[in-house]
Amino acid sequence: MSTTQGPTLRELAVQALSSVEHGYDLLAPKFDHTPYRTPGRVLGAVARALRPLGPFRTGLDVCCGTGAGVGVLREVCSGRVTGVDFSAGMLARARASLPDAPEGPAVGWVRADALALPFAESFDLAVSFGAFGHFLPRERPALFAGVHASLRPGGLFVFPMGAPPPVASRAYWTTLGFDTAMRVRNALWRPRFVMYYRTFRLPDVLRDLERAGFRTRLEPLAELGVRSDGVPRAGLVVAAKE
Repeated sequence: MSTTQGPTLRELAVQALSSVEHGYDLLAPKFDHTPYRTPGRVLGAVARALRPLGPFRTGLDVCCGTGAGVGVLREVCSGRVTGVDFSAGMLARARASLPDAPEGPAVGWVRADALALPFAESFDLAVSFGAFGHFLPRERPALFAGVHASLRPGGLFVFPMGAPPPVASRAYWTTLGFDTAMRVRNALWRPRFVMYYRTFRLPDVLRDLERAGFRTRLEPLAELGVRSDGVPRAGLVVAAKE
């Protein structure tokens, strides 16, 4: 599940029995060598899809982790970009991985809870990659409201979403098994580690975005391919602050 530079099974077990924040503090030094990091082809596809939606001056990566999304923002924003995360360990790794470059936008890092973002109409663009499984459905309204408040009028909140796997597929049963195991773990163990693959469903997400004040649309990420049934493997949710 990871390269030889990635975490050992013992390290993953310790992380899994920790809180979300402490678990990512522990995982941070080796996170980029795990399959949990958003693949480069997804980051590249999103960056290319964002360019015609701009121009953007300032950008925010929500739940930035080790900074993969900040790298995308540096490609499409002309001004300062900011990564926000609540894990000090992940932010330390991000700072080391993405130092300021003289030819690109300046980068800032902020440690904060994504459910209480400390910004007010500061950004033209917000992105997020691979973090939404850490939020329960009842927490989404606060998350989306905070992003909405962080954007300037007309600003965009953009993120990729994979198509749900067919019931007959291995991916369907793998994610179902993972979520079931996580629910059992959280029922029996404290602190909780919230990470679910099947709670972030597109119709519910679009509804919650619209209730937060966004106008939404879904654009296919065609370069990531299509399934055998012709459905695009991934799409880009584009939510505009009105």
